[in-house]
This record gives sequence, structure tokens and C-alpha cells, in this order.
Amino acid sequence: MDATLKATAEELLRRLPGPPSARWPQGERFVRAFAHGTMSVELYAPRGHDPQAPHEQDELYFVVCGRGEFVVAGTRHAFAPGSAFFVPAGVAHRFEGFGDDFVTWVVFWGPAGGE
Repeated sequence: MDATLKATAEELLRRLPGPPSARWPQGERFVRAFAHGTMSVELYAPRGHDPQAPHEQDELYFVVCGRGEFVVAGTRHAFAPGSAFFVPAGVAHRFEGFGDDFVTWVVFWGPAGGE
């Protein structure tokens, strides 16, 4: 059995925006690529602002496109294509100062509350 799971940013971006919700009245700006066990991979491309709240799982971000600042636990970090960030479960974080070209992969894994 081939267990390889594959997704491309180009393919996933065509599926955005997703359905509207209270948090995303213009449509969700994330789409799941795939999941396995506790791990899930999403593509995230917010527009205008980043309305994230802390997540229950640990997560990694891998910036594909765009520049701005990533604020985690009150500390600001500049980001550009190729930047990677780890955020422990439950820690406040958001992207700021980004343009409409901003796209990042997000990987969630592990138990609620983090490892």
C-alpha cells in the first residue's frame, strides 16, 4: 500500500476561500491538505487580518509567500518565504503586517495540550 500523501499550495489555493463562518464572514482562509493520526496539514492564507486563537495542539508554520511579522506570546518576529515557526499548544499567536500574497503551511500534531 502506498502511504504517500501529497498536496500542493497551488492546488489548495484554488479551494480558497472556503465556506463563510462567524470568524470568516468572507469565507474560511485555510484548507486541510491531509491528516494522519494526530497530525494534520493545512494551507493558511488569511486576508487583511489574522483572527487566530490559541490551538489545542502543538503546531509548525512554514511560510511559502509573503512578508510581515509573526507575534507569539507577545514577541515579534519578522517573516519571509522560507521562515519556520514552532508554537506550543495554547500559546497566543498571530500574523501581522502581511499582504494578500501571504501563504503558509500549518502542521498540527500531538495530544490536546501539547507534548
